[in-house]
Amino acid sequence: MPRIIPTAEPFFFPGDQTACLLVHGFTGTPKEMRPMGEYLNSRGYTVLGIRLAGHATHPQDMLRTRWTDWLTSVEDGYHLLRSHAKRIFLIGLSMGGSLSLLFASQFDVDGVIAMSTPYSLPDDPRLNYVKWLAFIKPQIPKGEPDWQDPQAAEGHVSYPFYPTRNIAELRDLLGEMRAALPRVMAPALIVHARQDKGVPPLNAEKIYTALGSQEKQLLWLEKSGHIVTREPERLRLYQAADHFIQRTRKPSYES
Repeated sequence: MPRIIPTAEPFFFPGDQTACLLVHGFTGTPKEMRPMGEYLNSRGYTVLGIRLAGHATHPQDMLRTRWTDWLTSVEDGYHLLRSHAKRIFLIGLSMGGSLSLLFASQFDVDGVIAMSTPYSLPDDPRLNYVKWLAFIKPQIPKGEPDWQDPQAAEGHVSYPFYPTRNIAELRDLLGEMRAALPRVMAPALIVHARQDKGVPPLNAEKIYTALGSQEKQLLWLEKSGHIVTREPERLRLYQAADHFIQRTRKPSYES
């Protein structure tokens, strides 16, 4: 049985009839979303931070998952919240943002916040053969981190490398997301750090342009790296998320 890495457990904070579903990133854990979840709960919202299938245990567990399993993890969280809340907002980081946008094209959500989200993987001809390359090189080392807050970096929990086989799944997921973006009609807030080295800022602009949402906003963070939920401008991010939720609440649903 998979054993969750200590401090990387999923979390649930009960609150009012407005719920936030928080989705972490590729090889990441719910821990990277927890500070934002605690802030949003302090504002009165119900908060659920899910653990994507195959994550926060051991990389070997991730190899057995596909992108559809990750999307199903989001759907499970959505239905758990639907039994409690009248409004649900999806909030995803990196790949979690991609999953949130794809999910928002298929299900009724009140809004979606996508942070540090990739539009596509870097152009590399090896991506066409990545499933075969996985037999030769099963692990891809992670690049130099772009943390702007060293203290936050010390407490970060994620897998130490990328399972090569799952990069193919991420590639396919992003293809599905790109096709779905024009069908996303829910209000959307796209957040990106200009110093993000892992997912260049151009990704945010492409997502914003392709969205079908009539109500959409692009927020730039100037002093943060990729994991914006734990970086120096995190309070500004949390407040922007709170304002977005407040602005897009449907008055007719208010209790």
